[in-house]
Amino acid sequence: MMKETTCAGNMSQVVLVFDSIIEPSGLRERLGRFLDGLPVVRGSVARDINICPYWRMPEKVEGALNFTYYNCSSESDLLPLLSECVNRPFKNDSEHLAFYLINIENRKNCLAMAFDHILFDARGAKTFLSLFQQYLESGDAAAISKGVPLTAPAHLSEWKNKFLAGRNVNRRIVALSKTPPATLPVPCDKNRGFKFRLISFNQQETQTILDNAYREAGYLMETPYLLAAVMQAMHELFMKRGLTADSFLASVNIDMRTDEDIKRELFFNHVSYLFYQVPSDIMDNPKEIMASIKMQMYEQVKAGIPRDITEASHLTRIAPLSFLKKIIDLPLKGKIATFIFSHVSKNPLLPHMMGAKIENVFHMPRVPVPPGLGFFSNYFDGRLNLVISYLDGMLGDEEANLLEKCIREMMMEIPSPPAGEG
Repeated sequence: MMKETTCAGNMSQVVLVFDSIIEPSGLRERLGRFLDGLPVVRGSVARDINICPYWRMPEKVEGALNFTYYNCSSESDLLPLLSECVNRPFKNDSEHLAFYLINIENRKNCLAMAFDHILFDARGAKTFLSLFQQYLESGDAAAISKGVPLTAPAHLSEWKNKFLAGRNVNRRIVALSKTPPATLPVPCDKNRGFKFRLISFNQQETQTILDNAYREAGYLMETPYLLAAVMQAMHELFMKRGLTADSFLASVNIDMRTDEDIKRELFFNHVSYLFYQVPSDIMDNPKEIMASIKMQMYEQVKAGIPRDITEASHLTRIAPLSFLKKIIDLPLKGKIATFIFSHVSKNPLLPHMMGAKIENVFHMPRVPVPPGLGFFSNYFDGRLNLVISYLDGMLGDEEANLLEKCIREMMMEIPSPPAGEG
Protein backbone atom coordinates (compact mmCIF):
# COMPACT_ATOMS: atom_id res chain seq x y z
CA MET A 1 0.00 0.00 0.00
CA MET A 2 2.85 2.40 0.82
CA LYS A 3 4.60 1.64 -2.47
CA GLU A 4 1.35 2.28 -4.35
CA THR A 5 0.67 5.64 -2.67
CA THR A 6 4.14 7.10 -1.95
CA CYS A 7 7.72 7.06 -3.24
CA ALA A 8 8.82 4.07 -1.13
CA GLY A 9 7.61 1.30 1.16
CA ASN A 10 6.75 1.07 4.85
CA MET A 11 9.95 2.58 6.21
CA SER A 12 11.09 4.53 9.23
CA GLN A 13 14.30 6.06 10.54
CA VAL A 14 15.90 6.42 13.95
CA VAL A 15 18.36 9.31 14.32
CA LEU A 16 21.24 9.64 16.80
CA VAL A 17 22.86 13.06 17.22
CA PHE A 18 26.40 13.07 18.67
CA ASP A 19 28.32 15.89 20.34
CA SER A 20 31.52 15.20 18.38
CA ILE A 21 32.98 13.56 15.27
CA ILE A 22 32.96 9.80 14.59
CA GLU A 23 35.54 8.50 12.12
CA PRO A 24 33.51 7.31 9.07
CA SER A 25 35.75 4.43 7.94
CA GLY A 26 35.92 3.01 11.45
CA LEU A 27 32.14 3.10 11.83
CA ARG A 28 31.64 1.61 8.37
CA GLU A 29 34.05 -1.25 9.11
CA ARG A 30 32.49 -2.11 12.47
CA LEU A 31 28.93 -1.91 11.14
CA GLY A 32 29.90 -4.17 8.25
CA ARG A 33 31.38 -6.84 10.51
CA PHE A 34 28.38 -6.66 12.82
CA LEU A 35 25.83 -7.07 10.03
CA ASP A 36 27.82 -9.88 8.38
CA GLY A 37 27.15 -11.92 11.53
CA LEU A 38 23.38 -11.38 11.28
CA PRO A 39 22.06 -12.85 8.01
CA VAL A 40 18.51 -12.18 9.24
CA VAL A 41 18.89 -8.54 8.14
CA ARG A 42 19.27 -9.71 4.52
CA GLY A 43 16.26 -12.06 4.55
CA SER A 44 13.12 -11.89 2.47
CA VAL A 45 9.56 -13.19 2.67
CA ALA A 46 8.81 -16.57 1.12
CA ARG A 47 5.91 -19.00 1.40
CA ASP A 48 6.32 -22.50 2.80
CA ILE A 49 4.60 -25.62 1.47
CA ASN A 50 1.70 -24.88 3.87
CA ILE A 51 1.32 -21.41 2.21
CA CYS A 52 2.41 -19.79 5.48
CA PRO A 53 4.95 -16.97 4.99
CA TYR A 54 8.35 -17.32 6.59
CA TRP A 55 11.60 -15.36 6.64
CA ARG A 56 14.12 -16.92 4.28
CA MET A 57 17.70 -16.02 5.19
CA PRO A 58 20.91 -16.41 3.18
CA GLU A 59 23.47 -18.82 4.62
CA LYS A 60 26.20 -16.22 4.50
CA VAL A 61 26.25 -12.45 4.15
CA GLU A 62 29.26 -10.34 3.24
CA GLY A 63 29.46 -6.78 2.04
CA ALA A 64 25.77 -6.15 2.66
CA LEU A 65 26.24 -2.77 4.30
CA ASN A 66 24.47 0.23 2.76
CA PHE A 67 26.46 3.14 4.23
CA THR A 68 26.63 6.74 2.99
CA TYR A 69 28.65 9.66 4.37
CA TYR A 70 27.44 13.26 3.95
CA ASN A 71 28.72 16.72 4.85
CA CYS A 72 26.08 19.16 6.10
CA SER A 73 27.03 22.83 6.16
CA SER A 74 24.49 23.90 8.80
CA GLU A 75 22.07 22.41 11.32
CA SER A 76 19.17 24.01 9.45
CA ASP A 77 19.98 21.72 6.49
CA LEU A 78 20.02 18.57 8.62
CA LEU A 79 16.31 17.73 8.72
CA PRO A 80 15.80 18.15 4.93
CA LEU A 81 18.80 15.86 4.34
CA LEU A 82 17.45 13.28 6.81
CA SER A 83 14.09 13.50 5.02
CA GLU A 84 15.78 12.63 1.72
CA CYS A 85 17.40 9.61 3.39
CA VAL A 86 14.22 8.10 4.81
CA ASN A 87 12.33 8.68 1.56
CA ARG A 88 14.93 6.73 -0.43
CA PRO A 89 13.64 3.26 -1.44
CA PHE A 90 15.68 0.18 -0.63
CA LYS A 91 17.50 -1.40 -3.56
CA ASN A 92 15.68 -4.74 -3.54
CA ASP A 93 13.44 -7.04 -1.46
CA SER A 94 16.36 -8.33 0.61
CA GLU A 95 17.70 -4.93 1.69
CA HIS A 96 16.08 -3.61 4.86
CA LEU A 97 18.67 -1.28 6.43
CA ALA A 98 20.54 1.82 5.29
CA PHE A 99 22.96 3.89 7.40
CA TYR A 100 23.76 7.58 6.92
CA LEU A 101 26.56 9.34 8.81
CA ILE A 102 26.27 13.11 8.51
CA ASN A 103 29.04 15.55 9.41
CA ILE A 104 27.46 18.76 10.75
CA GLU A 105 29.63 21.88 10.40
CA ASN A 106 32.77 19.75 11.05
CA ARG A 107 31.98 19.78 14.76
CA LYS A 108 29.54 16.94 15.40
CA ASN A 109 27.92 13.95 13.72
CA CYS A 110 24.49 12.49 13.18
CA LEU A 111 23.86 8.77 12.50
CA ALA A 112 20.56 7.80 10.87
CA MET A 113 19.43 4.20 10.44
CA ALA A 114 16.61 3.83 7.92
CA PHE A 115 14.82 0.53 8.36
CA ASP A 116 12.05 -1.49 6.80
CA HIS A 117 9.14 -2.04 9.18
CA ILE A 118 9.03 -5.64 8.03
CA LEU A 119 12.33 -6.08 9.95
CA PHE A 120 11.85 -3.79 12.97
CA ASP A 121 9.37 -1.63 14.78
CA ALA A 122 10.63 1.56 16.47
CA ARG A 123 11.58 -0.07 19.77
CA GLY A 124 13.16 -3.01 17.97
CA ALA A 125 15.31 -0.66 15.87
CA LYS A 126 16.70 1.11 18.93
CA THR A 127 17.31 -2.22 20.66
CA PHE A 128 19.19 -3.38 17.56
CA LEU A 129 21.43 -0.31 17.78
CA SER A 130 22.00 -1.06 21.46
CA LEU A 131 23.22 -4.54 20.42
CA PHE A 132 25.64 -2.82 18.05
CA GLN A 133 26.88 -0.77 20.99
CA GLN A 134 27.43 -4.00 22.93
CA TYR A 135 29.38 -5.37 19.97
CA LEU A 136 31.56 -2.25 19.98
CA GLU A 137 32.34 -2.96 23.65
CA SER A 138 33.00 -6.70 23.25
CA GLY A 139 34.12 -7.05 19.62
CA ASP A 140 32.40 -10.45 19.48
CA ALA A 141 29.73 -10.40 16.78
CA ALA A 142 29.20 -14.18 17.02
CA ALA A 143 28.27 -13.94 20.70
CA ILE A 144 25.78 -11.16 20.00
CA SER A 145 24.14 -13.04 17.11
CA LYS A 146 23.84 -16.26 19.12
CA GLY A 147 21.78 -14.39 21.71
CA VAL A 148 19.20 -13.32 19.12
CA PRO A 149 16.41 -15.93 18.65
CA LEU A 150 15.39 -16.39 15.01
CA THR A 151 12.54 -18.91 15.23
CA ALA A 152 8.81 -18.49 15.83
CA PRO A 153 5.68 -20.66 15.50
CA ALA A 154 3.66 -20.69 12.27
CA HIS A 155 0.47 -19.63 14.12
CA LEU A 156 -1.63 -22.08 12.10
CA SER A 157 -3.56 -23.41 15.07
CA GLU A 158 -6.26 -22.38 17.59
CA TRP A 159 -8.39 -20.99 14.78
CA LYS A 160 -11.41 -20.49 17.01
CA ASN A 161 -9.51 -18.01 19.18
CA LYS A 162 -8.29 -16.16 16.10
CA PHE A 163 -11.79 -15.84 14.62
CA LEU A 164 -13.23 -14.67 17.97
CA ALA A 165 -10.46 -12.06 18.18
CA GLY A 166 -11.24 -10.98 14.62
CA ARG A 167 -14.90 -10.59 15.49
CA ASN A 168 -14.05 -8.35 18.46
CA VAL A 169 -11.74 -6.19 16.36
CA ASN A 170 -14.35 -5.88 13.61
CA ARG A 171 -16.99 -4.80 16.12
CA ARG A 172 -14.63 -2.11 17.41
CA ILE A 173 -13.97 -0.82 13.88
CA VAL A 174 -17.68 -0.81 13.04
CA ALA A 175 -18.39 1.17 16.23
CA LEU A 176 -15.77 3.74 15.22
CA SER A 177 -17.23 4.04 11.71
CA LYS A 178 -20.62 5.22 13.04
CA THR A 179 -19.16 8.70 13.53
CA PRO A 180 -17.04 9.56 10.47
CA PRO A 181 -13.59 10.75 11.58
CA ALA A 182 -12.04 13.99 10.37
CA THR A 183 -9.39 13.48 7.68
CA LEU A 184 -7.23 15.78 5.63
CA PRO A 185 -7.34 15.39 1.83
CA VAL A 186 -4.55 13.24 0.44
CA PRO A 187 -2.78 14.54 -2.70
CA CYS A 188 -3.87 12.51 -5.72
CA ASP A 189 -0.53 12.20 -7.50
CA LYS A 190 1.71 9.30 -6.44
CA ASN A 191 5.43 8.98 -5.66
CA ARG A 192 5.41 11.75 -3.06
CA GLY A 193 7.81 11.67 -0.14
CA PHE A 194 7.27 12.68 3.48
CA LYS A 195 8.21 15.92 5.19
CA PHE A 196 9.01 16.24 8.88
CA ARG A 197 8.92 18.80 11.66
CA LEU A 198 11.02 18.15 14.80
CA ILE A 199 9.83 19.71 18.07
CA SER A 200 12.45 19.30 20.82
CA PHE A 201 12.00 20.29 24.44
CA ASN A 202 14.91 20.81 26.86
CA GLN A 203 15.03 19.04 30.23
CA GLN A 204 13.34 21.88 32.12
CA GLU A 205 10.52 22.12 29.57
CA THR A 206 10.12 18.33 29.58
CA GLN A 207 9.80 18.31 33.37
CA THR A 208 7.13 21.01 33.14
CA ILE A 209 5.21 18.88 30.62
CA LEU A 210 5.48 15.80 32.85
CA ASP A 211 4.33 17.78 35.91
CA ASN A 212 1.34 19.06 33.94
CA ALA A 213 0.55 15.57 32.63
CA TYR A 214 0.66 13.94 36.07
CA ARG A 215 -1.42 16.75 37.57
CA GLU A 216 -4.04 16.79 34.83
CA ALA A 217 -4.17 13.20 33.57
CA GLY A 218 -2.67 11.19 36.42
CA TYR A 219 0.63 9.60 37.36
CA LEU A 220 2.46 8.00 34.38
CA MET A 221 -0.38 9.20 32.14
CA GLU A 222 1.66 11.39 29.81
CA THR A 223 0.31 9.67 26.70
CA PRO A 224 -3.30 10.93 27.20
CA TYR A 225 -1.88 14.39 27.93
CA LEU A 226 0.30 14.46 24.80
CA LEU A 227 -2.49 13.00 22.67
CA ALA A 228 -4.98 15.58 23.93
CA ALA A 229 -2.56 18.39 22.98
CA VAL A 230 -2.15 16.96 19.47
CA MET A 231 -5.93 16.62 19.03
CA GLN A 232 -6.45 20.23 20.07
CA ALA A 233 -3.77 21.34 17.61
CA MET A 234 -5.49 19.36 14.82
CA HIS A 235 -8.79 21.01 15.76
CA GLU A 236 -7.13 24.43 15.38
CA LEU A 237 -5.84 23.38 11.95
CA PHE A 238 -9.30 22.28 10.82
CA MET A 239 -10.84 25.55 12.00
CA LYS A 240 -8.17 27.53 10.14
CA ARG A 241 -9.02 25.60 6.97
CA GLY A 242 -12.74 26.12 7.54
CA LEU A 243 -13.34 22.36 7.73
CA THR A 244 -15.98 20.77 9.95
CA ALA A 245 -15.64 17.41 11.65
CA ASP A 246 -17.81 15.23 13.86
CA SER A 247 -14.87 13.58 15.59
CA PHE A 248 -11.11 13.13 15.60
CA LEU A 249 -9.80 9.56 15.51
CA ALA A 250 -6.26 8.67 16.56
CA SER A 251 -4.71 5.28 15.84
CA VAL A 252 -2.15 4.82 18.63
CA ASN A 253 0.72 2.34 18.35
CA ILE A 254 1.42 0.39 21.52
CA ASP A 255 4.12 -2.14 22.37
CA MET A 256 3.07 -4.81 24.87
CA ARG A 257 6.53 -6.42 25.14
CA THR A 258 8.39 -6.40 28.43
CA ASP A 259 12.16 -5.80 28.56
CA GLU A 260 12.60 -9.58 28.61
CA ASP A 261 10.17 -10.11 25.73
CA ILE A 262 12.06 -7.84 23.37
CA LYS A 263 15.20 -9.94 23.75
CA ARG A 264 13.22 -12.84 22.30
CA GLU A 265 11.18 -10.76 19.85
CA LEU A 266 13.68 -8.26 18.49
CA PHE A 267 13.07 -8.72 14.79
CA PHE A 268 9.92 -7.98 12.81
CA ASN A 269 6.98 -5.79 13.78
CA HIS A 270 5.29 -6.42 17.14
CA VAL A 271 3.15 -3.29 17.35
CA SER A 272 -0.56 -3.37 18.20
CA TYR A 273 -3.06 -0.50 18.36
CA LEU A 274 -5.55 1.37 20.47
CA PHE A 275 -8.11 3.66 18.83
CA TYR A 276 -9.26 6.91 20.42
CA GLN A 277 -12.24 8.77 18.99
CA VAL A 278 -13.08 12.15 20.53
CA PRO A 279 -16.07 14.30 19.48
CA SER A 280 -15.16 17.69 18.10
CA ASP A 281 -17.59 19.52 20.40
CA ILE A 282 -15.28 19.00 23.44
CA MET A 283 -12.08 20.14 21.73
CA ASP A 284 -12.08 23.35 23.74
CA ASN A 285 -11.94 21.40 27.01
CA PRO A 286 -8.61 19.59 27.58
CA LYS A 287 -9.88 17.92 30.76
CA GLU A 288 -12.81 16.35 28.91
CA ILE A 289 -10.52 15.19 26.09
CA MET A 290 -8.15 13.51 28.57
CA ALA A 291 -11.06 11.96 30.49
CA SER A 292 -12.45 10.54 27.24
CA ILE A 293 -9.07 9.17 26.19
CA LYS A 294 -8.44 7.57 29.59
CA MET A 295 -11.90 5.95 29.65
CA GLN A 296 -11.43 4.55 26.13
CA MET A 297 -8.00 3.24 27.11
CA TYR A 298 -9.39 1.40 30.15
CA GLU A 299 -12.27 -0.02 28.11
CA GLN A 300 -10.08 -1.26 25.26
CA VAL A 301 -7.45 -2.78 27.52
CA LYS A 302 -10.15 -4.47 29.61
CA ALA A 303 -11.78 -5.82 26.44
CA GLY A 304 -8.39 -7.09 25.23
CA ILE A 305 -8.40 -5.13 21.96
CA PRO A 306 -4.58 -4.91 21.60
CA ARG A 307 -4.26 -8.66 22.20
CA ASP A 308 -7.15 -9.38 19.81
CA ILE A 309 -5.55 -7.29 17.03
CA THR A 310 -2.34 -9.30 17.37
CA GLU A 311 -4.23 -12.61 17.45
CA ALA A 312 -6.59 -11.71 14.57
CA SER A 313 -3.70 -10.61 12.37
CA HIS A 314 -2.60 -14.25 12.20
CA LEU A 315 -5.71 -14.94 10.13
CA THR A 316 -4.16 -13.02 7.25
CA ARG A 317 -0.89 -14.98 7.18
CA ILE A 318 -2.03 -17.35 4.44
CA ALA A 319 -4.11 -14.74 2.59
CA PRO A 320 -2.91 -12.44 -0.22
CA LEU A 321 -1.86 -8.97 0.90
CA SER A 322 -4.60 -7.46 -1.27
CA PHE A 323 -7.12 -9.16 1.03
CA LEU A 324 -5.84 -7.20 4.02
CA LYS A 325 -6.23 -3.92 2.13
CA LYS A 326 -9.91 -4.71 1.48
CA ILE A 327 -10.46 -5.48 5.17
CA ILE A 328 -9.03 -2.09 6.10
CA ASP A 329 -10.88 -0.11 3.45
CA LEU A 330 -14.41 -1.49 3.84
CA PRO A 331 -15.60 -0.51 7.37
CA LEU A 332 -14.09 2.99 7.46
CA LYS A 333 -14.29 3.62 3.69
CA GLY A 334 -10.56 4.32 3.57
CA LYS A 335 -10.69 6.77 6.52
CA ILE A 336 -8.49 4.74 8.85
CA ALA A 337 -7.82 7.65 11.23
CA THR A 338 -7.32 11.40 11.42
CA PHE A 339 -3.70 10.74 12.33
CA ILE A 340 -1.39 8.10 13.78
CA PHE A 341 0.24 8.66 17.16
CA SER A 342 3.02 6.86 19.00
CA HIS A 343 4.92 7.52 22.22
CA VAL A 344 8.13 5.51 22.76
CA SER A 345 9.05 6.08 26.39
CA LYS A 346 11.79 3.45 26.84
CA ASN A 347 15.36 3.94 25.68
CA PRO A 348 17.79 0.97 25.58
CA LEU A 349 20.74 2.93 24.13
CA LEU A 350 23.97 3.53 26.00
CA PRO A 351 25.02 7.20 26.33
CA HIS A 352 28.14 6.87 24.13
CA MET A 353 29.16 5.32 20.81
CA MET A 354 32.77 5.12 19.55
CA GLY A 355 33.87 7.82 21.98
CA ALA A 356 31.12 10.29 21.10
CA LYS A 357 28.33 11.23 23.49
CA ILE A 358 24.77 10.86 22.19
CA GLU A 359 23.07 14.25 22.54
CA ASN A 360 19.64 13.30 21.26
CA VAL A 361 17.62 10.50 19.65
CA PHE A 362 14.39 10.84 17.67
CA HIS A 363 12.27 8.91 15.15
CA MET A 364 11.22 9.82 11.59
CA PRO A 365 8.53 7.34 10.46
CA ARG A 366 6.82 7.39 7.07
CA VAL A 367 3.07 7.14 7.70
CA PRO A 368 0.65 4.83 5.86
CA VAL A 369 -1.60 6.65 3.37
CA PRO A 370 -4.31 7.19 4.45
CA PRO A 371 -4.06 9.08 6.76
CA GLY A 372 -0.60 10.25 5.69
CA LEU A 373 -0.11 12.20 8.93
CA GLY A 374 1.46 11.13 12.21
CA PHE A 375 2.88 12.42 15.50
CA PHE A 376 5.71 10.48 17.16
CA SER A 377 7.21 11.31 20.54
CA ASN A 378 10.06 9.85 22.57
CA TYR A 379 12.30 10.58 25.54
CA PHE A 380 16.07 10.73 25.58
CA ASP A 381 18.24 11.93 28.45
CA GLY A 382 15.31 13.60 30.20
CA ARG A 383 14.21 15.42 27.03
CA LEU A 384 11.02 15.04 25.04
CA ASN A 385 11.00 15.04 21.23
CA LEU A 386 7.92 15.11 19.04
CA VAL A 387 8.13 14.63 15.27
CA ILE A 388 5.32 15.55 12.87
CA SER A 389 5.42 13.35 9.77
CA TYR A 390 3.22 14.23 6.80
CA LEU A 391 2.92 13.41 3.13
CA ASP A 392 4.34 16.20 1.00
CA GLY A 393 1.45 18.42 -0.06
CA MET A 394 -0.88 17.61 2.86
CA LEU A 395 0.28 20.59 4.92
CA GLY A 396 1.67 23.96 3.92
CA ASP A 397 4.61 25.45 5.83
CA GLU A 398 2.30 27.86 7.66
CA GLU A 399 0.05 24.98 8.72
CA ALA A 400 3.04 22.99 10.00
CA ASN A 401 4.08 26.11 11.92
CA LEU A 402 0.58 26.34 13.37
CA LEU A 403 0.64 22.71 14.54
CA GLU A 404 4.06 23.18 16.15
CA LYS A 405 3.00 26.43 17.87
CA CYS A 406 -0.25 24.94 19.20
CA ILE A 407 1.43 21.76 20.46
CA ARG A 408 4.14 23.72 22.25
CA GLU A 409 1.66 26.06 23.88
CA MET A 410 -0.77 23.33 24.96
CA MET A 411 1.93 21.06 26.37
CA MET A 412 3.72 23.86 28.22
CA GLU A 413 0.61 25.62 29.52
CA ILE A 414 0.55 25.84 33.30
CA PRO A 415 -2.98 24.90 34.45
CA SER A 416 -4.81 27.46 36.55
CA PRO A 417 -5.33 26.37 40.19
CA PRO A 418 -8.88 25.55 41.29
CA ALA A 419 -11.00 28.41 42.65
CA GLY A 420 -10.09 29.28 46.22
CA GLU A 421 -6.43 28.27 45.91
CA GLY A 422 -3.63 30.78 45.72
